Amino acid sequence: MSEENATTGTAPEGKGGLPGWARKVIAGLILAVVLVITYFILAAFLPRWWAQQAGALSSGSFTRGIAWGLMYGVLCTAVPLLLFYLAWRVRGRKHSRVVQVVAVILGIIAALPNLLTLTVVFGGNTAAHAGERILDVDAPGFRGASLVGAIIGALAFAVFVARSVSYRRRGAELARMRGEERARREAVATDAEVASSPDEQG
Repeated sequence: MSEENATTGTAPEGKGGLPGWARKVIAGLILAVVLVITYFILAAFLPRWWAQQAGALSSGSFTRGIAWGLMYGVLCTAVPLLLFYLAWRVRGRKHSRVVQVVAVILGIIAALPNLLTLTVVFGGNTAAHAGERILDVDAPGFRGASLVGAIIGALAFAVFVARSVSYRRRGAELARMRGEERARREAVATDAEVASSPDEQG
């Protein structure tokens, strides 16, 4: 069989008589169908489920709804941004690929509560509408507080990055000034040795 393929120049067939590229296309189509089905299942389930979780935490209390919304908004915005920033900062270093993958995965996981809240707020299906009604009754103030918390988390991240860049620039400037001072002292010491050499010889 292999000699016949070699002489005719045809591509080797895979299992079941299908060429390799055809099997890859079929596998890709199956994966796409599975992902689409999973998306619709989760879209019909997650908004209502997340609203129930937020309602259970808030217990219908406006104060608790605001407190939990702020906490999720701040943490689930600042922490993912910090992890994504870490993934960007370690690029080019040893084992950076592993660190980047882990940081991105953890960042996406940390952002899930805010993403789930967005599915309730902006979702157009019945699960999202049901989630909105649940939040209105069981977690009043949660959605607005989540938005405010997300803004606070983003601002805190921006301040952290600005200060981090400033500290790095200041450290680089101090290192440059120390290097220049060291070079100046070495030059002065060298000049002093050269100046003292004729006196010692005389």
